[in-house]
Amino acid sequence: MSMESYYKEVMELNTMENLEERKKAVEAFAEKLNKADLPPKFNWVAEIFEGLHVRERGDQAALIWADMTSDKEKTMTYRELAADANRCLNFLRDKGAQHGDNMYMMLPIVPETWISTLASLKGGLINVPTATSMTTRELQFRFQNYQPDSIVADESYADLIDEALASTGANPKVKLVLGKKDGWTSFDELESFSGEAEGAEIKKDDVLYCFFTSGTTGLPKLVGHSAMSYPLGHLSSALLIGLVPGEVHHNLSAPGWAKWAWSSFFAPLNVGSTVAAFNFAALDPKKYLSFVSKYKVATFCAPPTAWRAFVGLDLSQFDFSNLKFSVSAGEPLNPEVITQWKKYTGTYIRDFYGQTESTGMIGNPPWMEERMRFGSFGYPSDLYDITLADDEGNEITKPGETGHIVVRLDRWRAIGLFTEYIGNPEKMNQVFVNNFYYSGDRAYFDEDGYWWFVGRADDVIKSSDFRVGPFEVESTLIEHPAVAEAAVVGSPDPQRYQLVKAYVILSQGYEPSRELALELFQHSINILAKFKIPRIIEFVTEVPKTISGKIRRIELREQEIKKKDEGIERASNEYFYGDFPELSSKKK
Repeated sequence: MSMESYYKEVMELNTMENLEERKKAVEAFAEKLNKADLPPKFNWVAEIFEGLHVRERGDQAALIWADMTSDKEKTMTYRELAADANRCLNFLRDKGAQHGDNMYMMLPIVPETWISTLASLKGGLINVPTATSMTTRELQFRFQNYQPDSIVADESYADLIDEALASTGANPKVKLVLGKKDGWTSFDELESFSGEAEGAEIKKDDVLYCFFTSGTTGLPKLVGHSAMSYPLGHLSSALLIGLVPGEVHHNLSAPGWAKWAWSSFFAPLNVGSTVAAFNFAALDPKKYLSFVSKYKVATFCAPPTAWRAFVGLDLSQFDFSNLKFSVSAGEPLNPEVITQWKKYTGTYIRDFYGQTESTGMIGNPPWMEERMRFGSFGYPSDLYDITLADDEGNEITKPGETGHIVVRLDRWRAIGLFTEYIGNPEKMNQVFVNNFYYSGDRAYFDEDGYWWFVGRADDVIKSSDFRVGPFEVESTLIEHPAVAEAAVVGSPDPQRYQLVKAYVILSQGYEPSRELALELFQHSINILAKFKIPRIIEFVTEVPKTISGKIRRIELREQEIKKKDEGIERASNEYFYGDFPELSSKKK
C-alpha cells in the first residue's frame, strides 16, 4: 500500500456511523499497519499534507485562528498554509539551514507556529518545540545539551533567548522573529520568497522531532521522534478522538509540548480536519467556551485542569450544538466532572493516555462513549502491543494487580514509539529492557479489561509495606464539595518511610480550618482503604504545574524533604491525622 492509502483509510474509518463495525474495521486496519513494510523514505508534508490534502481540499480551511484578547481572527486554507510554509523553508535554506539541522521554536498560539512547523518538517530540519514559559536557566540547559542551529521565536522572547545563547556560546545560523528585533530577521521578509519548495529526501528513521520532556519526575529528557513515528503514528490519536475531514477540531494546549503536536497539529491535519486555535494569556473559562461555541468546534480536547474549570460555570449559557466528541489527556478525570459536562453538552469526556515518547496508546475511542467506566482510561490501542509488568519484569495477567505500563516489542514495534533519548544511552537502557519499553507509569486492569491509571512509578507512595497511587486519593478528595483540586505525594516519615500527604486547593466560598480538615479526613475514611487515607492535609492556594496542567509532584516531594531537613514540623494550615482524637475510633 502507498503511504497515502493509510491516511485515506483512517479518514474513511472515522466516518463510519455504525460504531461496532468501525471497531472491527479499526482492528483489521491496525493489524495491517503493524505488519506493513514501510517505504525507506517519507516526507509527510510533501506526500500527505500537500500531496493528499492540498490536492483534494486545497480551498478548505486548515486553520482558524483567533486571539482571545484582541478578538483578531484569521483563516488559512490548506493551500495558503502550504504556500507560507514553503516561503519559510526557502528563507531558512537561503540562510544556510539544511536537512539534519535542528530548529528551535518558541512561539505562542499564532499561525506562524503551524507555518514554521510545516517548513521544518518538509525541509528535514529537526523541530525542537520550546514552551514560551521557559526561563533563562531552562533555555541554557537546552542549548547546552542540544545546541541550536536555527531559532524561530516571538519578539517578546528574543532577549531571553539572546541571553541564553550568549551564556552558552551557541551561535545559530538563523534567528527568525515574529515582530522586530536587532540581530534577528523579521517574518515580514518571508513574503519575498517563493511559495513552492522541494521537500527533502527524509529517511523513515531520521529524527525529525526533539521534545524536551516536562521534567515532572526529574531533569528534562530529549525525546527524539522519527519521520514516521509522529506523522504516521498519530493515526492512533486520530482514531481515538474520531477526527473526520472538514470538521473543526480544537485542542487546548500550548506549543512547546508534545500535546500540541499531537492534537493541534498531526492528528487533525493527518485526516483533513480544520484546526481551531485560540491564543490566550491566562485561561478565562467563560470566554474560552464562548469561542468553542462561536467557531463551531466539533471535537474538543483539553487537560483535566481546564475541564474542572469549565464545569464550574453555568454551562447552560453556551451553544454546544456542534460538539460531537470531548476528550481529555494528561491525568484521569474524576467522575463528577464527566457527569456535569455530559449533562449540558450531550458528550462524555473520553479519557486517553500517551506520552511525549509515544502517540495515543490507551483510551476510550468513539465506540466506548456509552460503555465508559468513569475513572478508567479505556483499552490499549490496537496500534500498540501493551501489557503490564511487575517489578521483576514478569507480565501481569491477573486483574486488579498493579504493574508497570509497558509496550511489548517482540511481536512488532509500535510505529508511534519514539526513536531515542538523544545523547542519553543510559536512560535508553533503563526503559528498554527485555523486549519491553517501560513507560514509567503504573496501572491495573479489571476483570472486564478496563484499564485504571495509578500514577507515575516515581509518584507511587511507599507507606509501611503498602504502595499508594496518588490519583485515587486525589479523586476521593475532589468528590468533596469544598475541594477544587488536590495533589497527593509522599512525605518522609521515620516509622512508615512515607506518609500520604494531600495538598488541597479549596473551592470558592471555603476557608482553611481545623473543622474542614477533620471533615476531609472523615470523608476519606468513608471511601478509601485504611492504608490510603491521607495522614496530612495542607490547605494551599496553588500547586506547581507544567504549562499543560500536569501537577509537578517532584517539586512537592522535594518541598517535603526540604522541610524535614530544616526541621520544620508544621506549615500554616497543615493538619495531621493524629491531631484529631475524634478519629481515634476510625480506621487507624
